Amino acid sequence: MLIAHLPSGYILGTFMRRQWPGSPAIVGAAIVGSVIPDIDMLYFHFIDGGRTRHHSYMTHWPLFWAAAGALSLLFVSWRARSYLAATAAFFAAAMLHMVLDTLASPILWLMPFDRRAFELVTVPADFSNLVLSFLLHWTFACELLICGWALWLARGRPQPATNAA
Repeated sequence: MLIAHLPSGYILGTFMRRQWPGSPAIVGAAIVGSVIPDIDMLYFHFIDGGRTRHHSYMTHWPLFWAAAGALSLLFVSWRARSYLAATAAFFAAAMLHMVLDTLASPILWLMPFDRRAFELVTVPADFSNLVLSFLLHWTFACELLICGWALWLARGRPQPATNAA
C-alpha cells in the first residue's frame, strides 16, 4: 500500500466512533495507528540505507501489534478505562495496516516464530522504479477505492464557520 493507510484509518475510526460516541479520540487514534507501522521507514532510509526490506522490521510483524495491543488493552482497562476505545482503535488500525500490506507486499505474519512471508498478489517489477510498478498495477485501484470511500465518509462532516468581515 502506498496511499491508502491513512484513509483506511479514518474509515475504521469513523465506524468505531459510531460504536463508542463518547470517546472523541477514536478517529485520531485510528489514523495514527494506521500509519505507525511505517515508522520503520525512518530507520530504513536513514540508518539501514535500504539494505533490508522494510516489511522485515518488527513494526511490520502482526504478532508484535497483537501482543502490544493485548497488553495495552489489559493495562488501559485496569488503569484508564476512558482510553479503552481509543487504544482499541489504535491497535485495530495497526492490524488493518498489516492486512492491507498483505494485499500486494510480503508480510511476515508469524514472525518471530516463522520467517515465511505471505502476500495475496505479487506486483511484478515491470518498471525500473518500483513505485511506478505499484502505481500501474491493478491493486492500486483498491487503494483508490479506499481513498474514495474515506472522502465519501468525510463529505458530510460539518465545516467550521468562517469569519466573513
